[in-house]
Parts: sequence; structure tokens; C-alpha cells
Amino acid sequence: MRLLKYLLFLLILFSFNQLKAEDRENQLSRLFIELKTNNADLVYGTEQKIWEIWSTHPTDQFLTTRLAEGSKLVRNQQLVNAVDIFTEVIEKDPSWAEAWNKRATVLYMLGDYQSSQNDIDKVLKLEDRHFGALAGQGLVNIKLKNYEKAIKSYEKAQEIYPAMQSPKIMIEQIEQLIKQQLI
Repeated sequence: MRLLKYLLFLLILFSFNQLKAEDRENQLSRLFIELKTNNADLVYGTEQKIWEIWSTHPTDQFLTTRLAEGSKLVRNQQLVNAVDIFTEVIEKDPSWAEAWNKRATVLYMLGDYQSSQNDIDKVLKLEDRHFGALAGQGLVNIKLKNYEKAIKSYEKAQEIYPAMQSPKIMIEQIEQLIKQQLI
């Protein structure tokens, strides 16, 4: 009887988490549609909602808290400690795209561009609409002198989030950089 209750509990827990994951995905899908509108006020709020969802672990408040702690370390320029926290979070849940994205950002800041790119690849495998990771990939590929890949990353980010300003600016700068190198 005890085993039956335990199995029932697990079934209910799994069903709840599945519904929560579906709700999260439905919310994100709706927000990505809103992100393509021409209303600047609406898209900024929509972007913030997307970041909030991405930065909140779907089932584990402890991991959400750890991610926030790592982000605070980044703001305080304690980058190595931040990498350690983001790595811990990734080890506990390697399917959480935002943990990979945060670590990719810090690795970029530390000058480890290839490791940053490797983490960005994980982010985009888990969440191919991650405009922040795509913009970060653009920066990484500028450093790696992969200019065409950088442009493609920014174009993809712009396709997902048309009002995003950095792709427009960066594509123009990369094209100027390419022209200067051809001279």
C-alpha cells in the first residue's frame, strides 16, 4: 500500500511539472509573437518577461536562487566565483538554457571565447530563440574573427526580436571591419 501511495505521489508530481513546463512554453511562445510587434513600449516589457521566465528555473527554486547569486557576483566583478556557481547549476540541471547562457557570458568576459562559444551552442540547442545568446555569439565570433558567423548570429537575433538594437549596430560595424581588412 505504501508503494502504491508513493507511485501515485510521483505520478501527480510528474503531471504537475509537465503542466508547468507546457504552461511555460506556451507563455514563451506567446511572448515571442508579441516581440515581433512594432510597439516599442510593448516589446521592451515583453523582453523583460522573457528574461524573467528564462531566469526562473521551471521546478527548482534553489537553482533560481543560485543563478541570481551568480549574476550578483558578475555585477560585482567576481567572475571566477560566478563561473563556479553557474557550473554548479549546470551540473544540477544541464537542460536549463539560462545557466549555460550566464556561464557563456562570464567566459566571454574572462576572454575564454571558445569555451563561451561552446556554452552558447548548448544554449541554442536548448532554446533556439535565445536572442541574448545569439547576440553573445556575435560578440564571441568577432573576437574569434569569424565575421560571417557573427553577422549570421545578429541576423538571426534580429529575426527573432526585430526591435533589438544591437544587431543593427553590430552588423554595420562588422561590415566596416571586413571592408577595412580588405584594404
